[in-house]
Amino acid sequence: MKTVSRRKLKSDHEEGIGYLFISPFIIGLIGLTLYPILYSLYLSFTDYTMGGQANWIGLGNYERMFTADKNWKTSLNVTFMYAATAVPIRLVFALAVAVVLNKVVEAAGIYRTLLYLPSVVGGSIGIAIMWKQLFGLEGALNSILAVLGLPTHSWLGDPDTAIWTLVALYGWQFGSSMLIFLAGLRNIPQTYYEASSVDGAKPWQQFFRITIPLLTPVILFNTVMQTIQGFMAFTPSFIVTNGGPMNSTLLYVLYMYRRAFEFFDMGYASAMAWVMLIIIAFFTALIFKSSDKWVHYSD
Repeated sequence: MKTVSRRKLKSDHEEGIGYLFISPFIIGLIGLTLYPILYSLYLSFTDYTMGGQANWIGLGNYERMFTADKNWKTSLNVTFMYAATAVPIRLVFALAVAVVLNKVVEAAGIYRTLLYLPSVVGGSIGIAIMWKQLFGLEGALNSILAVLGLPTHSWLGDPDTAIWTLVALYGWQFGSSMLIFLAGLRNIPQTYYEASSVDGAKPWQQFFRITIPLLTPVILFNTVMQTIQGFMAFTPSFIVTNGGPMNSTLLYVLYMYRRAFEFFDMGYASAMAWVMLIIIAFFTALIFKSSDKWVHYSD
């Protein structure tokens, strides 16, 4: 009886030590993640302004958003356009570079590091400022065009081209996707390519009949991650164009930031955040649902 009691006491002691070690994570999860999420859900049903009192208004913020706020609709359209163009461009470019790097044997690590650098520093304020200077009216791009005798253009001042500068910046940060694609390519057995070569398959046939089908799980992962990032883009629009000109680059998160920290309309901004969460969840679920038709697993 005493032996059983000692074993139970020892087990409880070990469990207590385990809970003690994971307590910082649990406290952080509750205090810094779960509580803010649930509190923002509550605020989305109030008219809370920074420093004011939160008064319950029910679906008032959502009704205002869907029926009266033209800027909200504009930001949503701009974000859809941005994600629909920037994400495929980044994925295609990352895959193309990964395919080339997969054939490089000498100094492959150096090339991977250099190509990954834009992803490390690309989301920083400094890179956004550099991008703004690059595409400015007197920036490097227009200087090169002038030297070549070609007409210059106000890339950031033209509503038709401003969004494409942000798309180019997003595509330039392809390093993380490229490394994931490269890891997937390295896991494809070379015997498949050797056998197809014996049968007379050309390189482009090998790419579309072997590489792409076996890489579809990696493509799925990259598509989901990049789609989420595309919808949540903020820094490029905030620093490079500040949503202009004429709201042509007013991304959703930038407009949400303005409502929260410029107009102090925290209740409305919280409602915007939850709508974006639903949109991202919908498109993520849609991608996973469609994966049954195009993703092929080895088993």
